[in-house]
Amino acid sequence: MAETTATATPLKSKKPVASASPAFETPKFEMPKFEMPKFDMPSMEMPAAFRELAEKGIAQAKDNYEKVKTAAEQATDVLEDTYSTASKGCSDYGLKLIETARINSNATFDLMGGLLTAKSYAEVVEKSTAFMRSQFEILTAQAKELTEEAQKVATATAEPIKESFSGFGKAV
Repeated sequence: MAETTATATPLKSKKPVASASPAFETPKFEMPKFEMPKFDMPSMEMPAAFRELAEKGIAQAKDNYEKVKTAAEQATDVLEDTYSTASKGCSDYGLKLIETARINSNATFDLMGGLLTAKSYAEVVEKSTAFMRSQFEILTAQAKELTEEAQKVATATAEPIKESFSGFGKAV
């Protein structure tokens, strides 16, 4: 068996070439230009039945496209109305929450002022008890108002969707 050995010859080191150097330029390869062969389509007359069928199919596709486009536009309008109503309702609900918090905070500050001016422990207990009773009634009324507001917002938000579904059954 003959044994072959490969010996590596050391490469001569060249000066490093800077990548931004104008002296170094990458080789340019040009792709050969091929032309696609031209095939003549045989002139063949389409039967009238096929032509009529194709025209009916195109007309039906256009009609279906118009129906889908109209339905999509209506759905977009409903979503815009729903979003607008929900946004306004959430804003109103948030304002009501802020007003409730303000009322409760003012009542608590009034209690603290009253407690600081109390002359006896009995007076502190009396003022605290009166505050708790009134605050319980106030909180109950506020919870009722907030619940009604939330229901009003939910109903107003769902109304455009409900109307669109009732109108959808009639339109189709």
